[in-house]
Amino acid sequence: MSDTTAYHGATATPHEPGFGDYVQLLKPRVMSLVVFTALVGLLVAPVALHPVEAFAAILFVALGAGASGALNMWWDADIDAVMQRTARRPVPAGKVQAGEALAVGLALSGISVVMLGLATNLMAAALLAFTIFFYAVVYSMWLKRTTPQNIVIGGAAGAFPPMIGWVCATGSVSVEACLMFGLIFMWTPPHFWALALFMKEDYHKAGVPMLTVTHGRQATRLHILVYTLLLVPVALGAALTSIGGPLTLAVAVALNVWFVIGAWRIWTRDETVAEADRYAAEKAFFRFSLLYLFLHFAAFLVEAALKSAGIGGW
Repeated sequence: MSDTTAYHGATATPHEPGFGDYVQLLKPRVMSLVVFTALVGLLVAPVALHPVEAFAAILFVALGAGASGALNMWWDADIDAVMQRTARRPVPAGKVQAGEALAVGLALSGISVVMLGLATNLMAAALLAFTIFFYAVVYSMWLKRTTPQNIVIGGAAGAFPPMIGWVCATGSVSVEACLMFGLIFMWTPPHFWALALFMKEDYHKAGVPMLTVTHGRQATRLHILVYTLLLVPVALGAALTSIGGPLTLAVAVALNVWFVIGAWRIWTRDETVAEADRYAAEKAFFRFSLLYLFLHFAAFLVEAALKSAGIGGW
């Protein structure tokens, strides 16, 4: 178990948590990506929900994402405390007690799953429940601390939201939903490994077996290139399904050409040069990876709008 008690007893200072502390406990930046991709999955589905049902569905998916974030912060408080990137999170900073984070996570998990089932269908609720379990238990409690493949397998948790959105509308899984899942699943490793290249020391101090720690930066650079190349057919395949169209395909081609070029540059980078410029190229690739995912899903959304106007789609 994550040893949060010893940490809090030694360094935490008394603090009355405010509303903002609880908001940060839910990982709002991660939640925003979950909400956006789930919304896209819901809106591009061939079945339209009533606006009130759609709003409720996205609200409860967001609460489920927040529940996952709270449970992750509860379990990972010891790791977060020694990493520069995460030390200011509510639990390691002593703003929210570990027990409170656990209670919030469990409560929101139950509320989000039950209410999503009532608002849409049981399959969507089951997928949300599995996503929370996968992130909190399979990834946070097991994979993250035991294998350098943590972010590869664990990436499934972040890939489920568009599938959940699709299932909320249709009640079933389709090729389109699977390809949206696959797009995020294959995108996750190069995205996080780019971060790990310039945050290696943080993961080393925390004892997290990230690929940069277990196999070194050069091996990580090669993995980024390989997974980026594997990502390309998934992205193009999604653009060729019923949720795609000429616009989506053009966006996918442009984004993936640029992404592959960035991965190639990272792979061919000399470590001495990277250290000298403080991993500028790796940081740029990481930032672009966020834009890459957003623009892919935005293209799906625009294509759906064009299709409804009779001028988009295949």
